[in-house]
Amino acid sequence: MSGEARTRYWGGGNGVHRPSSCYRCTAEGEKPSSRASPAKVAGRVSRPTPPERQKARLEQARFEMAKRDRQELGSARMPSLNWLSEPSRPSFLPKTSMSARDLYQDPVWQGEELGQPIPASPHAVSVALPRWQDVVGYEEKKPEVVNALTSGYPRFFIHAQVRELAQQIGERRPCLPFPSLRAARLCAGFIERTSGEQAKVVAFRSIHGVVTSEKGTDALRAFWQHTGLIVSTREAEAHLAGRGPVADDEAVRRSLRRQLAGFYDCAEDDVFLAPTGMAAQFAALQAVIQRTPGRPTAQLGFPYVDSLKLQQKLGHGGILLHHLESIESELKDLLRRQPLAACFCEIPGNPLLGCADVRRISPIRRGHRVPLVADDVVATPANVDLGDYADLIATSLTKFIAGTGNVMGGALICNPKSPFYHELKPIVSAQHEELLWGEDAVVLDAQARSFPERMKRHNQNGLLLAERLRRHPAVERVWYPKWEFSEAYEAVRRPDGGWGALVTFMPKHGDTKSPGIYDRLAFCKGPSLGTIFTLACPFTLLAHYTELEWAESCGVSRYLIRISVGLEDPEDLWRRLQRALAGP
Repeated sequence: MSGEARTRYWGGGNGVHRPSSCYRCTAEGEKPSSRASPAKVAGRVSRPTPPERQKARLEQARFEMAKRDRQELGSARMPSLNWLSEPSRPSFLPKTSMSARDLYQDPVWQGEELGQPIPASPHAVSVALPRWQDVVGYEEKKPEVVNALTSGYPRFFIHAQVRELAQQIGERRPCLPFPSLRAARLCAGFIERTSGEQAKVVAFRSIHGVVTSEKGTDALRAFWQHTGLIVSTREAEAHLAGRGPVADDEAVRRSLRRQLAGFYDCAEDDVFLAPTGMAAQFAALQAVIQRTPGRPTAQLGFPYVDSLKLQQKLGHGGILLHHLESIESELKDLLRRQPLAACFCEIPGNPLLGCADVRRISPIRRGHRVPLVADDVVATPANVDLGDYADLIATSLTKFIAGTGNVMGGALICNPKSPFYHELKPIVSAQHEELLWGEDAVVLDAQARSFPERMKRHNQNGLLLAERLRRHPAVERVWYPKWEFSEAYEAVRRPDGGWGALVTFMPKHGDTKSPGIYDRLAFCKGPSLGTIFTLACPFTLLAHYTELEWAESCGVSRYLIRISVGLEDPEDLWRRLQRALAGP
């Protein structure tokens, strides 16, 4: 990419800009209140020609498609999380509307709002868990919590549309739909290999389901969760309505790839779209395993839960090296004993927000011809440039790039500066399937246009809250990339990049104080991150409830609170935090 093009995305010049009203979050949040005409290029307005008018009509059609999301589904209460073999069917009411809500001014945070989707959309990727006891009840599958849930993160919670589709395919047997025959076959093989139960691939219209027994259900759900090869709510909705892919889905995906190529300083064909961020991680894992079969992988730094589980369950073993202060010597020792297929790392890690120093580890691993798969979801390409160090970049588009919390997507980037580029890209290309549903791509493509400007505001708000929390007398510790292994982060931070909008803190006397502080916190509270509205959760409870002692042995306390800082007035956010910290 030229220097002029880089300036367009990351500093000054004719940068992509949207007015602040673009960021206002209502029920859907997909359509900015104003959008530049397709005839405007880098601030210049030309007289529309017939091709430009055609492009303008295409752009309008994309947003008309997004409006269909306002035809909401009824919020059927789910009788349990393990619904896959239950005979009951959810209510499916395609014309029932959820009320719009300004989450900037009116967050979903009080106890009586347990289970509400965040935002109020059938495609919401978060759900209200407003009290500490609700999070515990969710993890322990208490009926009073589980029965209240109307939404959740789609790899963990099966939404009503997907549930309906699965029940039509499985005819009341445990079943989940998958976006391709290959994905379904991979799932069936995983079930049979790990549980010993039979699994059958069933064709249904233009998708495929995997049907198994009750004993195979855990393996079915594990594959869906860890690989991210899911059918999205919009795709399920389309299949249930007998609606095929949108006519211009390839053009929309191409537009999205072009935007991502600008963010990552690569060619459009170096970008491979995926239905989720974890599906991008899985594609990277498959590629490095194919390159050097039979070898395990190493995870550098304490990771997001499914990043390690994916390597352990669907690779040839994942070896965790979580001591960042000694990561170089540990990696040297490991490579002397064991050849690796790849190293995986997050820049920065979640939730402790430190990261391995990729400058220092690159000579070590490249000397053994070991590629690095980097996850930049928390930092985003607006803040860090991994071009000199990462060989593959697996990212989630669900988070900051989308921002609205109502769409799933991911991307795997083949770094053209990597010494392994000519080995890895043909493998990635050969195994790739276009599984990102067109209507999801429409939303992502629209939201990506305002991402660079939005991220600047996320950075500002995140830094302000992190610095003030650090000085607050009720706070024991704050984790933020500016201070956690800062030299490693600074090595990849762009000249005009920030430190992001994810902040984790530990209250003093957290074992007794954290639950009350969380309950009083007037932010939206639930899973996920990167939304334009602030979103908080007790991350360790949500991600590691069945392995809390292990997480704490890695320095991740069960009492910490993670905040994904949104685009609200930062002074208002700080006042809410102060009230929560002050007590009743």
